[in-house]
Amino acid sequence: QVQVVESGGGLVPAGAFLSLSCVASGGTSSTYAMGWFRQAPGKEREFVAYISQSGEITHYADSVKGRFIIVRLNARNLAYLNMDNLKPEDTAIYYCVMGDPGSDYSSPNEYDYWGQGTQVTVSS
Repeated sequence: QVQVVESGGGLVPAGAFLSLSCVASGGTSSTYAMGWFRQAPGKEREFVAYISQSGEITHYADSVKGRFIIVRLNARNLAYLNMDNLKPEDTAIYYCVMGDPGSDYSSPNEYDYWGQGTQVTVSS
């Protein structure tokens, strides 16, 4: 049974840096693409970032491009979301995902495995 667990959320001021971690167990994460989604109160779940199985291909939502970086360490079944220059509108629960989405990497329906989420709160 594949499990995905996130960590690293917290309360930070606007402009701060925060790094979220994601560890996969019960399988080999290198066989899956990985990504991050987020959901703010009263809003739909939205795509944040994607990284291919090899780590060579990444995609980002326009709202985070240039501020967030997704990386992975397949040898340790780990992925990270490094978030810089955080803004209050980045406040949300962040979810790590794994799956084989193909070209539809921004759709939450394309991912088989989800973590429980970690809260990120950015104060103004």
